[in-house]
Amino acid sequence: MRCRRTVRFLPFLVLSIAALIAPWQLRAAGMIVVKSTSFEDGKAIPKKHTCDGEDVSPQLAWTGVPAGTKSMAVICDDPDAPAGTWVHWVIYNLPGDSTGIGENVPPREALPNGARQGKNDFRKIGYNGPCPPGGTHRYFFKVYALDTLLDLPAGATKAELVRAMEGHVLAQGVLMGTYSRK
Repeated sequence: MRCRRTVRFLPFLVLSIAALIAPWQLRAAGMIVVKSTSFEDGKAIPKKHTCDGEDVSPQLAWTGVPAGTKSMAVICDDPDAPAGTWVHWVIYNLPGDSTGIGENVPPREALPNGARQGKNDFRKIGYNGPCPPGGTHRYFFKVYALDTLLDLPAGATKAELVRAMEGHVLAQGVLMGTYSRK
């Protein structure tokens, strides 16, 4: 009898603990809202922003950047790639007061606003868009607010950027788009 009550009580206990922990985690790392005029969250990325089109970076905009932000970083990757997560874009040291990135960021290591671009998994600097070998893939544009300018040279990889950001993320957000080749 006692065992049945405990079993019935267990899901309630787990949900109660989760409800207490979740708000604390949100306060620890704030949420940035990421949008784009190029595509809607969860919807298809237009051909223009892919290897089947002009292969130009999409426009991104964000809100909810906390006070004290010194720089922003963006990583775009595809977790559905056959060989594991495939990196399409690494850009960092965007100004902390920036509210987005315009469409068609040039593939240069350093940009006029002080931002630096890293190397993607195509082994190129800047953005290379969706180009899945088959099926529909998801592409996550992750935006990070950081409490520092990163001492990272242009051409850094995603792994190097993630290491440099450790302990410096104030808030983050994500926009996801999909693409399948026809």
